[in-house]
Amino acid sequence: MSDDKNRATAAALLPLVGGAANVTSVTHCMTRLRLGVRDRSLVRDAALKALPAVLGVVEDDTYQIVLGPGTVARVTPEFAALVEAGADGAEAGTAAAGETAAGEAGSAPATDTTAPATTSASTAPATADELAAQGATLKARQKARNATPVKLFLRRIADIFVPLIPALIGCGIIAGLNGLLTNFGVLPALVPALAAIASGFMSLIAVFVGHNTAKEFGGTPVLGGAVAAIIVYVGVAKVTAFGQQLSPGQGGVLGALGAALLAVQIEKWCRRHVPEALDVLVTPTVTVLLSGLVTLFGLMFVAGEVATAIGTCANWLLAHGGAAAGFLLGGLFLPLVMLGLHQALIPIHTTLIEQQGYTVLLPILAMAGAGQVGAALAVYFRLPGNRSIRTTIRSALPAGLLGVGEPLIYGVSLPLGRPFVTACVGGAFGGGFVGLFNQLGTTAGSTAIGPSGWALFPLLKGNGSLGATLLVYALGLLIGYAAGFLATYFFGFGKQALADLNTVTPAPATGVPAASRPEAQVSP
Repeated sequence: MSDDKNRATAAALLPLVGGAANVTSVTHCMTRLRLGVRDRSLVRDAALKALPAVLGVVEDDTYQIVLGPGTVARVTPEFAALVEAGADGAEAGTAAAGETAAGEAGSAPATDTTAPATTSASTAPATADELAAQGATLKARQKARNATPVKLFLRRIADIFVPLIPALIGCGIIAGLNGLLTNFGVLPALVPALAAIASGFMSLIAVFVGHNTAKEFGGTPVLGGAVAAIIVYVGVAKVTAFGQQLSPGQGGVLGALGAALLAVQIEKWCRRHVPEALDVLVTPTVTVLLSGLVTLFGLMFVAGEVATAIGTCANWLLAHGGAAAGFLLGGLFLPLVMLGLHQALIPIHTTLIEQQGYTVLLPILAMAGAGQVGAALAVYFRLPGNRSIRTTIRSALPAGLLGVGEPLIYGVSLPLGRPFVTACVGGAFGGGFVGLFNQLGTTAGSTAIGPSGWALFPLLKGNGSLGATLLVYALGLLIGYAAGFLATYFFGFGKQALADLNTVTPAPATGVPAASRPEAQVSP
């Protein structure tokens, strides 16, 4: 039954993105189906947003359909199979879409006509659909501002690491399970096996980073992986650079990133200048040789120093100014997302995980989501007369609790204005609390990047007992919820806005309301 549902979802999506002939690539991340499309005008945005399975759409370098964690991993192969089937798949998709639409008739409006406009003369958005439209406008405006060379480069760096997140999560949870077995002395014969399973990927993560870097920047992926593999090869211990003997893994993901970027540039130069008859022999040889030598006698040492500095700075910052640092990081993370600057943190997270086994930054940044949940709850209680917005919040809260903040941000708080600011206040107080305990010596970290909210609990790890780490994070969430709620309840609305928004409006039709379908994202 589940396979049939996923297949029906894929079939419903295909004709709405222009059919199989209009799809050039199919990939997915944690929550989104990412599509390359030939003709953007063939994509039917409103109809896509109206599908019950769709939580939102995002237009970036690819066309992204938000389906949610778990669902996207099941729908993607079904969608890819339909695309590969070509015209037959497109016809099947059209038929299935018709059946799905018939079965879901009335479940979600395709147009914004289900809720009448408020009778107030104010221009403040009063319904879920109006908030969604305003959120989409804000996102489009911010996207235009974010199209700078630096931010576009950061986005490409993020795209290198996003495909690695599922492995980081899986291995992180296995590492946590192995830690529990070790601490309780249960199944001791299984501990070495779980340790190997959990650590194998991390020991070779540089290779995957090199592969993805070359792929992202237009080189041959396997050559990027080959150059990055030098970093983790045990034989580098016999090489001396800058008067020091190298060690396997020195430079980590940062070294792999730099090595693969260099390899791409050398490969592209070779493609332009090497005769075509010799290309297959000369280009890969020169690429690996030159970039490999630079990696061994330069990049590994430099990247190693940078990676060490990142770890040292993070530890020093939280040890000496944890409360203040946590307050700033938790409070500023949502604005960083709006500016597109949060993507610069992904290599830092990965470096910390590689060095220490966990990143101390993610639990603090996750408090921004807690502030958002608290703010949404306050909006719910402050607008008892607005059934439309309250229905949106009820639909989006479960995802928000699990760390998927798009529906609440772009469907509720950001279009309303003040609640977005007060959500940041909640994140600041939650982050300050977690940072304070880092300063007091109880570190809360995450063994992987990606999840937040309640979904982060299985990945938590610190320098003390697991119970203490879980307690610090849980209390941080509660403080974030409470601070976001109180700040929004008392300061989130002006008197006139509160009166306008409490104009009685009908609830949206059943199904996922339009405002809970985001136009942007918060995490990789």
